[in-house]
Amino acid sequence: MRLRLAVGAACLGLATCVAAQQSYPNKPIRIIVGYSAGGGNDIIVRVVAPRMSEGLGQPVIVENRPGAQSIIACEYVAKAAPDGYTLLMGPSGPMTMNPALYSKLPYSPLEDFAPISMIGDFPLILVVSASLPIKTVKELIAYAKARPDQANYAASATPFQLASELFNQKAGTKFAHIPYKGSGDSVGAVMSGQVTMTIMDPPPAIGPLKSGKARGLAVTSARRHPNWPQLPTLAEAGVPDFEIRLFTGFLAPAGTPPAIVRPLQREVARVVRLPEIKEQLDQMAIDPSGNTPEEFRRIIARDIKKWTAVAKAANIKAD
Repeated sequence: MRLRLAVGAACLGLATCVAAQQSYPNKPIRIIVGYSAGGGNDIIVRVVAPRMSEGLGQPVIVENRPGAQSIIACEYVAKAAPDGYTLLMGPSGPMTMNPALYSKLPYSPLEDFAPISMIGDFPLILVVSASLPIKTVKELIAYAKARPDQANYAASATPFQLASELFNQKAGTKFAHIPYKGSGDSVGAVMSGQVTMTIMDPPPAIGPLKSGKARGLAVTSARRHPNWPQLPTLAEAGVPDFEIRLFTGFLAPAGTPPAIVRPLQREVARVVRLPEIKEQLDQMAIDPSGNTPEEFRRIIARDIKKWTAVAKAANIKAD
């Protein structure tokens, strides 16, 4: 009798789970962003989310939970129910760079999440103040080596700190790290002369570059970017073997069924290819992706290895 009851309960539970997946989504979906409103990742998700809402037939709500290099947001989503209603906006920083810097994290990028799809990836830009007598990367390196006690860089998050430390390793410079709260603050510090340079994400740099208050010296991609064809790559500018493309995308808690992950992936792929969305992403120097969960997972694993090596060489730990 007990066996029959147990089997019946299991079947009922399975039937309920299957029914829930088949009707997904039937209520609002939350996307948790580990950064403040107005930052690069927040700007990106607010471009994509409204069109995802149209396709999924439910509101897609962006919720900011900033702090601790996105660790707070990652831990929150990792512990959420794997039902597809709480997702993470997961950029390179918390997914591939926090593991390189922190010996203990309350989440594992590869074990606690089910990758859905990348929105896209993008290069970084090396920026200095337009008031400095520096117009090339070689001039920046010479300037820093002549002033080893004064050369510094602004970085608001682990991706930009590790990118700058990789620059130090490749260029033989000793730029010192000065932390700031956001990329907007970092480029502001460059313009005001508080720091020498920053390597940052494109969206917050676009205004200062267009206004002429900041000067771009190079991009970190393997090829020149069509948005800034006048800017050389760092390799072209004399810093060899330097290529960085950061990503951002969506992840769900581990254990989220494929029957939920698949329609989410298809929706991301559809939205990032819409002409008007692609145009907005292009303006931010983001190359649309919409890749599969398996492809996204391989990229995360690859980049964890890369940034762990950079952090070890620079002897950087955030603990």
